[in-house]
Amino acid sequence: MNTKIALVTGGSRGLGKNMAIRLAEQGHDIILTYHTQIEAAAQVVKAIEALGQQAVALSLDVNNIGSLDEFLNEVSAVLKEKWQRESFDFLINNAGVGATIAYMDATEEDFDRLMNIHFKSVYFLTQKALPMLNDGGSIVNLSSGTTRFCNPGYSIYASMKGAVETFTKYLAKEVGPRGITANIVAPGPIETDFNNAAIRNNPAIKERLATMTALGRVGEANDIGGIVAFLCSKDGYWITGQRIEASGGISL
Repeated sequence: MNTKIALVTGGSRGLGKNMAIRLAEQGHDIILTYHTQIEAAAQVVKAIEALGQQAVALSLDVNNIGSLDEFLNEVSAVLKEKWQRESFDFLINNAGVGATIAYMDATEEDFDRLMNIHFKSVYFLTQKALPMLNDGGSIVNLSSGTTRFCNPGYSIYASMKGAVETFTKYLAKEVGPRGITANIVAPGPIETDFNNAAIRNNPAIKERLATMTALGRVGEANDIGGIVAFLCSKDGYWITGQRIEASGGISL
């Protein structure tokens, strides 16, 4: 049986790095993307190769919608060169940025940038990649706990994630005839370098958020990757069109 291949956007650090490694631990090969962190991406490739799997890191700027066709041409070339294949099996739309912007301070430029990164790129990268995605594969999109509970300063970010959640349900319906699943994973507060390491660098905020969770702590990257890997496994095939919040039970 051929090894399956996952495309993980934003796989050079944080949650995406953990997703890529956890998928590799399940025996999958990985194509991961980075924006500026080329050295970090190279380290993730080495970590995956140390697990006995193959990996490639490609550059992708999800704020540049016009670059998606060229990126997928690169994916196609890599598939043929490294794997002698024309398709892959799992698409993980993880790439993103954090931004805490008070509503009254938000600009149209802020709105457009976050829309491109968190919604428009997900919508059109998925559309353009579908001809390359194998039947029976999986799509996992990333959302946020802030679509369910409100965090001041996240009006744009959470709105775009809410759009992705609605899109994912429609996507699941439309790709279902091909046996492809599509789901949302919505992390709660995670201690990574996301949004300028807002949680890691602010002990008071970290403690406040920890007390709001049923499990009494904020999340770590390793809390999320395994959920994504499960949704791409043979045990997760009957789950589709679902929003799975992984937040330690925050604001129950």
